[in-house]
Amino acid sequence: MNETIKQIQIEHLRPFENFPFQIRHDEQLELLAESIAMEGIYNPLIVRPLKKDVYEIISGHRRYEACKMAGVKTTPAIIREMDKDSAIIAVIDCNMHREFILPSEKAFAYKMKLDAMNRQGKRTDLTFSQVGKKLNSYETVAKQTGESRSQIHRYIRLTNLIKPLLDMVDQGRIALSPAVELSYLSEYEQEQLVMHINFYDATPSLSQAIQMRNLSDENLLSDNAIKEIMSERKANQIEYLKMPTDSIRKFFRPNTTEKQMQNIILKALAFYNKYQQRQNNKTR
Repeated sequence: MNETIKQIQIEHLRPFENFPFQIRHDEQLELLAESIAMEGIYNPLIVRPLKKDVYEIISGHRRYEACKMAGVKTTPAIIREMDKDSAIIAVIDCNMHREFILPSEKAFAYKMKLDAMNRQGKRTDLTFSQVGKKLNSYETVAKQTGESRSQIHRYIRLTNLIKPLLDMVDQGRIALSPAVELSYLSEYEQEQLVMHINFYDATPSLSQAIQMRNLSDENLLSDNAIKEIMSERKANQIEYLKMPTDSIRKFFRPNTTEKQMQNIILKALAFYNKYQQRQNNKTR
């Protein structure tokens, strides 16, 4: 593999085109920036040349952002000659080991990698109508990630969601299974659904999502049909205590999902309840 290592000016670096992972400007990034400002970068970035004195980042997007925050002007980088599709596969592989990955990040990462593999001559059709070579790339990615072929396909379906719905999936408001069903709705139908989600302050269950998909397949999913489905009281519907997420997020680690916060709060309340019972027993 043709590669060299040298110091590159930060202004000559470019984030990877359509980079599917978010760079979260959180406390960890600030600590990384402080460390780089004091001690420099231990692990060089991996980049590929785009044109004269311009390089695209393959690995090291967080270090790149931290360098900018720290005011660092240059960074060591391994310059690796790679074509676009090889670079896409490398970018995905370098970032899939992250501790926390959003559903949307997985969705676009899997799609980008499989599309690149397809262009390299491997079949990555997003259907399972035939077996054989079409599944080879899915099997490769499944083995590398520990996900099943069907799970990878389900994640890729999320790339068909409009941003407001995809954001709800990332926030844990819509689970993966109903989100996959909703991904078969047209863009207009999804936009109408978002309006009703906001109006009723409720997201569709799996059964509701399946109803909408079936009606959409028959070209019968009108605005009134969405309204009727979303206005149904779910069999397991319960009341919720609502509070601004920002008011409690400071008590949790960065990147903790709302579902994880809910579980931690419930455990803390259970512990507090036992403490109160012990205190009451002491005063009797």
